[in-house]
Amino acid sequence: MAVVAGMLVVLFGGGRGALCSTREPVLVDVAAAFDVAPAAMEAAGRFNETRTTAGGRCVLVQVTEQPPATVLRTLIGERAGVLSERPDGWISDSSAWIRLARKQGASALPAGETVVATSPLVFATRSSLAERFSVGKTEMNWRMVFPPTVRGRVAPTEEEPDIVRVPDPSLAGAGIATVAAARDVVGTGPEADKALTAFVRWAQAGSAPDYRSMLAAVDNRAFWQRPVVIVPEQSVRNHNLSPSADPVVALHPREGTITLDYPYVVTATDPTVAEASTAFAEWLRGAEAQQLVREAGFRSGDGTQGPVTAGAQSPVTTPKVRPSVSHEDIDEALRAWSRLAPPTNILVLSDTSKHMAEPLGGRTRVAVALDAARTGLQLFPESTHMGLWEFAERIGGINGYRERVSLGPINRPETGELVRRGRLNELTTTITAHPKRDSSLYDSILSGFRKVGSEYREEMNNTLLVITAGKDDGHGIKLSQLVERLRAEWKPDRPVQVIIIAFGNGVDRDGLSGITSVTNGSLHVAQEPGEIIDVFLAALARRLCHPTCGTAS
Repeated sequence: MAVVAGMLVVLFGGGRGALCSTREPVLVDVAAAFDVAPAAMEAAGRFNETRTTAGGRCVLVQVTEQPPATVLRTLIGERAGVLSERPDGWISDSSAWIRLARKQGASALPAGETVVATSPLVFATRSSLAERFSVGKTEMNWRMVFPPTVRGRVAPTEEEPDIVRVPDPSLAGAGIATVAAARDVVGTGPEADKALTAFVRWAQAGSAPDYRSMLAAVDNRAFWQRPVVIVPEQSVRNHNLSPSADPVVALHPREGTITLDYPYVVTATDPTVAEASTAFAEWLRGAEAQQLVREAGFRSGDGTQGPVTAGAQSPVTTPKVRPSVSHEDIDEALRAWSRLAPPTNILVLSDTSKHMAEPLGGRTRVAVALDAARTGLQLFPESTHMGLWEFAERIGGINGYRERVSLGPINRPETGELVRRGRLNELTTTITAHPKRDSSLYDSILSGFRKVGSEYREEMNNTLLVITAGKDDGHGIKLSQLVERLRAEWKPDRPVQVIIIAFGNGVDRDGLSGITSVTNGSLHVAQEPGEIIDVFLAALARRLCHPTCGTAS
């Protein structure tokens, strides 16, 4: 028994002697976001030496590194992707997670929380690239998170970043804040929704699960020539602890940044443990804890004191903050991402009838449409499921359509070695219209709608995208019959959207709107080749209101 007691003295003493005589401490398990976890662990060690008690027993705090999304799922009672035990305290990397947890029914979360640390978002890149951008008079700005097309050019210039990587908003607070900044830059309305949709698609291609991997990629010259990443200021200091001939530097965006907060919230359900967790939260406000936080490269919880060891590559000035981005804006940004980001299960119907052989801007309609489709294909991440049919009368037997690529994972092959994305890219350059064949538009829409419904995926947005001249030549099902069948077969709990992109003059707007409206879909008409990507983004932006969108045309 003496041996056991001696072991407890060492455990509780942390090298400074025994804290409590009790053998039954109140254990407080704290889950902390990975960037703040090391500082929180050191703070817990210091706190444990204070001999704080709760319910007459010694308090012992233990901190583990846990992703905020995992803690969130645990607190709201989900069953998949959760912690084995509910934590007693939680330090997330944004108060947005705590607000979301409360909105989704998390129990035992008191109204107040303690902000342990803060860190502004910065644009980080290699020192050599920062100098190059400076020579080219390129200031870091939030519009860089959008694809070049939104900024008025096909590709970035040599004096701009070729990629601005964003932390995954479903995993990291910096990602949530970046979405809010992007929304703030473009504003609201249909045009803004299209720009935000383009941003989400662009960001998904370069998003990363954590700041460490993002900053490591800045040093890796194998993928991008001029990479910039958006990360908390503290992570730059942490990354530069490893010596480098070309260290990473932190740059402030010219329009002002967003400061991440790292709030501590008590999550314990047991009264005594909650009391102990609250005691630790209060201690974290004090001078000793705040000094530890600042030594780790963070700014103080109230934001008034900068890092003690920021490093030569971090700005010493207090950054300008975007005052227009409120907590409500950040929460709305997270909701927007959650609607726009889920993968897509999409079947594309390409009209190859005689109507698509007609000219549009000096080329055939089908050539213009498929050229735009090839560009639009880049906006779909690797998680997409996609297939392609072409349709025209008698092209595929009595059905009037022919499957060119089966519906399935875009990053996997149907057969052989060429993945679907490669096959789809290839077909956008080789498919042509048939000048003597009528359109089987209505029959193909019904068959395609049923195909997506039969291969419905719960975790995805399920869509039938129709690229057409907008005419049916009357050899099959009638328009009224199609609308009635779609209305009867559309399921609100398994919604399949029909989105139609029609090209040129003579489009039957009323008829096509009737088709899309019964599936909460949308009709978009392009008159000029340059409008097509804009139209395509408008179609994708419907996710912001789906499945409760009103009729759109």
